[in-house]
Amino acid sequence: MDDAELQEYFALEKAISEFDQRLLTVKGWGVTLSLAGLGFGFQYRSYGLFLVSAVSSVAFWTLEGTIKRHQMRHYFRMLQIEVSRHTHQLSAPRIHWSWMQARKYFSGTLGAKDDQPTLNQGEHKGYRLAWLLPHVALPHAITFALGGLLFLLGYCGRLTGFTLGAIGK
Repeated sequence: MDDAELQEYFALEKAISEFDQRLLTVKGWGVTLSLAGLGFGFQYRSYGLFLVSAVSSVAFWTLEGTIKRHQMRHYFRMLQIEVSRHTHQLSAPRIHWSWMQARKYFSGTLGAKDDQPTLNQGEHKGYRLAWLLPHVALPHAITFALGGLLFLLGYCGRLTGFTLGAIGK
C-alpha cells in the first residue's frame, strides 16, 4: 500500500466515524421528540399527540437509515484498498468513483470483470435493508408502534378521557 492509498484509507476511516456521530445525533433527536410526544399525549390526554410521535419516529427512522446507507457506501473503497494491499495491485485513489459504484457492489452485481473484488449474491443485504438493521431501527420502531397503537386506541374511543386535542376537534 503506497502513501496515497494509506492516506485515503485513513480519510475514509475518519469519514465513517464522523457518520457514526451524525447517526447518534439523529437517534438522540428522534428519541427525544417521539418520547416527548408520547409523554405530552398522556399529560394533556390528547391522542393526537400520539400520532405526532409515530410520524416523527418514521421521519427520524428514515433519516437514520439514509445516513447509514451513505456511510456503508464508503466500506466498498476501504475493501478495495485492503484487497489491493493483499494482492499487490496498484490502485489510484478513487473515493468518489467507488462511492458511486457501491450500490452495484452491495447488490452483488459488480464482479471480477469490473476489476473489483467479487461478492456472493446477497452477501450485503444489510445495505438494501439498512432501515431494518437493529441498531438503526431501534428505538424508532418501538416509538412508532407505540404511538400508532395509542393513536388508534384513542381514535376508536378505547382511551377514556382522551380527545383528539392537538390535531383539532
